Amino acid sequence: MIPLSIEQVRPLGRVEAWADEVTGVKIDSRRVEPGDLFVAIRSGIDYVDEARAAGAAATLVPDDDFAAMASLGRAVRDQTQAEIVGITGSTGKTSTKDILAALASPQRRTIAAEASYNAELGVPLTLCRLEPDTELVIAELAMRGFGQIAALCAIARPTFGVITAIGPVHLEFVESVEGVARAKAELLEALPRGAKAVVPAGVPELEPYLRADLELLRVGEDVRLLSFEGGRLAADIGGEKVELDVPFQARHQAENTVTALAAYTALGLPLERVQEEAQAIRLSSLRGEELPLPGGGVLINDCWNANPTSMAAALRELAGRRNGGRRIAVLGGMAELGPEGPRYHREIGGLTADLDAVVGVGELARDYEPTHWVPDAEKAAKLLGELLEPGDVVLVKGSRAVGLERVAQNLDT
Repeated sequence: MIPLSIEQVRPLGRVEAWADEVTGVKIDSRRVEPGDLFVAIRSGIDYVDEARAAGAAATLVPDDDFAAMASLGRAVRDQTQAEIVGITGSTGKTSTKDILAALASPQRRTIAAEASYNAELGVPLTLCRLEPDTELVIAELAMRGFGQIAALCAIARPTFGVITAIGPVHLEFVESVEGVARAKAELLEALPRGAKAVVPAGVPELEPYLRADLELLRVGEDVRLLSFEGGRLAADIGGEKVELDVPFQARHQAENTVTALAAYTALGLPLERVQEEAQAIRLSSLRGEELPLPGGGVLINDCWNANPTSMAAALRELAGRRNGGRRIAVLGGMAELGPEGPRYHREIGGLTADLDAVVGVGELARDYEPTHWVPDAEKAAKLLGELLEPGDVVLVKGSRAVGLERVAQNLDT
């Protein structure tokens, strides 16, 4: 990390220091390295001694957790000239971030958000990994309501924006897809005049927020997915055809790749080198990772989160899989959809008609009208173990609160 002096840290709370500066920021004492500042977020005060023993240069018990992390992130951000890419969207933002980071890292000294470090703690932690020679930062920006992306942008001050998609998410807080567009567009509002931004084409809800003084690249018009089959992707990137072999099979990940390629191109990175880096793509866990099942079967572990758009994409992918066995979906409910939640669940249930079995998990999942229903992830794992036959392809997907990662963990195969 670009060093911060202890004097920059002292106003944020109770500080104990054994050096004049810190060269990293951690909120997990198990990850502390010599020279780090350990910030005792929430119950972290119980681990101050562990952080000190691990070599922390200083510890901070903040007066205000989020405000302290924001101040640290801003202090590091103030000292860099790196390009700061902010990525948000209703679906695909983490995967797009992962893909762009893999493609860009060989060309630029790059820092990218870990996993889904995308909120009040995660964005400052990403910024606090900046080094003096960092050239590119890829930050993921999440929201659950109005003003949250604007607040994150005030910390990160992005110079380049990416909106992956606009769809029905967090409707409990923003009420409508129009509200989603307004909230996501806070990223565009934060960009400096003349900045570049990648946005989805054909989204009328987003159009009012597309500033005339930004240089826009529209996915679906300026860049397009031409074909995708068997891990082979062809795309039109500003009139140039690009073909890539990618390490995944899902079409929605191919679409995320095209969004990443649009950003890659707009950043001025060389398209002729992109195939060399495509095989280095590694998606964050629980986002479509494929795990082997007996008899040549596959479990598609896509349970990090779910909304109507991502659920529909995952079910289309499952319906198109031909593995010699049956196609089974284990579906948790989709949270935070507000009063329209039951309707969205029924619509998703209508996409499962051609599947061999659907296991609904939790109360919200009853509206899928599944062939089987269980109350929780542990019982879903037990039932799936009883249902499985050799060669089956199984999709596991639902909102994070359902905890469907426990299906793969507890599946006795």
